[in-house]
Amino acid sequence: MRPMRRVWTAALATLLLACLARAETQGPFGIGRAATPAEIAGWNIDVGRDGSGLPPGSGTVSHGREVFAQQCVACHGDKGQGGVGDKLVGGAGTLATANPVRTVGSYWPYAPTLFDYIRRAMPQNAPQSLSNDDVYAVSAYILTLNGLLPADATLDARALAAIKMPNRDHFTGDPRPDVKEPACMSGC
Repeated sequence: MRPMRRVWTAALATLLLACLARAETQGPFGIGRAATPAEIAGWNIDVGRDGSGLPPGSGTVSHGREVFAQQCVACHGDKGQGGVGDKLVGGAGTLATANPVRTVGSYWPYAPTLFDYIRRAMPQNAPQSLSNDDVYAVSAYILTLNGLLPADATLDARALAAIKMPNRDHFTGDPRPDVKEPACMSGC
């Protein structure tokens, strides 16, 4: 009986050491693997509120109207008035009322975050499927619907970062050292 117990103990110890060695190469729970630099680069697409991280490219309002009609109308309505998806236009002067209407034009403090959100999350059924030029164009169209760009505008990284949104001054920076995005002050 004792020799069999030694065999089982040795087998169990060997199995345990193999599992520990495998866990070290795969991760703390023995599953997964470290992301490659190429995989990280594919997801490292964030854009700062100041426009840092905006990619090369450009888009016109007229092209944005076309992309919006193909990709966005079903949820946001033909003029961004809302539907299944959020309202994108209107709401000026409503933030301090009992029924605030938070839209791109009335609430958002920074224009580059519009590009970031569209590129990252839209269209909802196929996020990250639009080209950078298409995202610049849709951003231009939405900003035009909100009266923040002329109808013949072309938007690129420099022009997008230069837009001062109407509600920008109603946000304040968070004093905590690791928080970089602003918090809304009263009335937002």
